Amino acid sequence: MEAMNFEPENIRFSTGHFIGGRVIGGGAMIDVLRPSDGQIMGGIPDGTDAVVDHAVTNAHEAWKTSGWGTCSPRDRARVLHRWADLLDAHVGELAQLEALGSTRPVKDAHGFDLPFTSECIRFFAECADKFGGDAVPTKSDSLGLVLSEPYGVVGAIAPWNFPLSMASWKCGPALAAGNAIVLKPSELTPFSVIRFAELAVEAGLPPGLFNIVQGRGSEAGAALVRHPLIRKISFTGSTMTGAAIMSESARHGTKPVTLELGGKSPQLVYDDAGDIAAVASRIVKGFTSNAGQACVSGTRLIVQRGIAERLVNEIVAQVSHFKPGATWREATNFAPLINERQANKVHASVRLSVEQGATALCGGDFFQTDVGGYFYRPTLLADVNGGMEAVREEIFGPVLTVQTFDEEEEGLLLADHPTYGLAAGVHTQDIGRALRATRRIQAGTVWINRFGRTWDFILPTGGFKGSGLGKDLGRQAFEANLRYKSVLVDF
Repeated sequence: MEAMNFEPENIRFSTGHFIGGRVIGGGAMIDVLRPSDGQIMGGIPDGTDAVVDHAVTNAHEAWKTSGWGTCSPRDRARVLHRWADLLDAHVGELAQLEALGSTRPVKDAHGFDLPFTSECIRFFAECADKFGGDAVPTKSDSLGLVLSEPYGVVGAIAPWNFPLSMASWKCGPALAAGNAIVLKPSELTPFSVIRFAELAVEAGLPPGLFNIVQGRGSEAGAALVRHPLIRKISFTGSTMTGAAIMSESARHGTKPVTLELGGKSPQLVYDDAGDIAAVASRIVKGFTSNAGQACVSGTRLIVQRGIAERLVNEIVAQVSHFKPGATWREATNFAPLINERQANKVHASVRLSVEQGATALCGGDFFQTDVGGYFYRPTLLADVNGGMEAVREEIFGPVLTVQTFDEEEEGLLLADHPTYGLAAGVHTQDIGRALRATRRIQAGTVWINRFGRTWDFILPTGGFKGSGLGKDLGRQAFEANLRYKSVLVDF
């Protein structure tokens, strides 16, 4: 297999908005830095209210004139399948764009992110004629129907941590259900999605049905939420921003929202969990993947006391083998933090917890590299309690807190979090114990003897409590992009 290494200076990419099937520029520019080395890789225009209005109005006109929302669902599915095939055909190009401008090492982008993205599009393509609408029982001299129809234009705001796969979560269900979509990617990782959209048009998606507005969330994102032609909002990001979007959506048209927000996911390990090395490997993957920059990261280890010391020692041994480096090098298997601000936040949270009495069993500082970015060592914090910031708040870095318990009930109480409920892992060989924990843990996803998403797109993802509202993935995500109309016909 050909090496995946590439030189960042050799990569070309578009830097504007994408509206009506073409890239357009104009306006004040925002510098965009490469996470691996902090160097400026280009700039994007800072989207204004006027640009957002242009993108949304263009999408609305394209939706009305193209017949996308009223055509045969199989016709929509064929376009989306061609799009997925083009994504596969351009996997090398897209993986380089994703690696260059985000925290995703090129090997991970090529081997996971891009195949995951194309399969996500295929899954929702196949939803197009499978779900939506029904004939319902009524009295014998009438006919009751529930008709489904697209909203029109969906506004989507995507995060920076997995730019392309998160874009597919937004675009796949919205387009398959017959909507147009206007996407605002993060201003930190704005480039790969432009090529993503260009390939959609090449596949036959009518120009204007998928528009992209660049800019800051506080400006372009807020304008997108407020726009009167945006009928639904989908957002992935912080709990605080999600709450603000929910409020703005209510003030500007009472729009439905899908929100996947922050998390502080527990990994509950019982003393019958089995092979210690295998369990440790799952724990390590759960809190170090993308350097902990994932909403579902399993950052709270809650382990039964009988195996705690052995498990922690094995985790410390395993995290010593990571190789930080530039995302454009195939050997890199540990991601940089997105920027200096995030690096400072992670380090400050660890230092505060140590000052409050926590013990750093490993990590607690940065890797020394010759790259220039911010690579934080995987960090284990013991002697913690629920009042400490590292246990209470989402750090978004490779930091794992360790708490021990004796009895099952004690472990379940520690697993519950007052604010978040996005995901959880349960590790045990006792199926009864696993199912009891699943019932008790307040989280939208519970993994048993694993941690992390699979390619089972039929499983919805979304949180409880402050971790969100509604679902991404699954038939639930598709149906959330439809509105339903009741019809009763008297004979």
